[in-house]
Amino acid sequence: MQENHSERPLQPGDRAPNVVLDAITRQGKIAIDDFRGQKPVLVGLFRGLHCPFCRRQIAAMAELTDALQEKGIDSLTVVNTPIDRARLYFRYHPLPNLLAASDPERVSHKAFGLPNLQFTEDENDWPHKVSMSTVSSMQIDMPGELPAPMGVMAAVEYLDKADGYEFTEDDTQMIATGHGQLVGEFLLDRDGVVRWCFTEVEDGGRHMFGGPAPREVMSAASNMAV
Repeated sequence: MQENHSERPLQPGDRAPNVVLDAITRQGKIAIDDFRGQKPVLVGLFRGLHCPFCRRQIAAMAELTDALQEKGIDSLTVVNTPIDRARLYFRYHPLPNLLAASDPERVSHKAFGLPNLQFTEDENDWPHKVSMSTVSSMQIDMPGELPAPMGVMAAVEYLDKADGYEFTEDDTQMIATGHGQLVGEFLLDRDGVVRWCFTEVEDGGRHMFGGPAPREVMSAASNMAV
């Protein structure tokens, strides 16, 4: 099995590469190899905390921590946010049992084959390029979070205001380099082989700004021998 796939996201059967990152919710480093040979792990690779959709996906993933641990599966959340900024955020917005790591250079996203989408004036070449007219035509439907389906930018503005999220220079820098970073979740077995995944790349972008349903994650966890 190849160790890295830069042309496409890792798929079931692929071996995940090792990535070493700074831990957010504890001191020291966290590596994918820390879990290899020990426990299966659900790895969530997200945009920075500046992304309101990712903040919600991170919280949703954290809510599954106990249920996954009952099945012998650990979780690792990776965010494209500098370490000090990330630690400050989670200090004021703690998520119980969250194991998180900082990846401001998006090393893990690249290693797992998640593209950084380029926004263009009129060219579409999914999952590498998307036109602004295509983005403008997208509607975000989040019942319970948004009062009605909204365009992407309107939804971002609404959710940031609802969260009271205050942007910093760190956030601005992450947006400048990784605004189009696509995200995903990968369930690895104890040998570090992908057994299930969910990414924004799939189905021509139909999953953009969304995450897997909890039942889908737990179904994949139940189907994997621990």
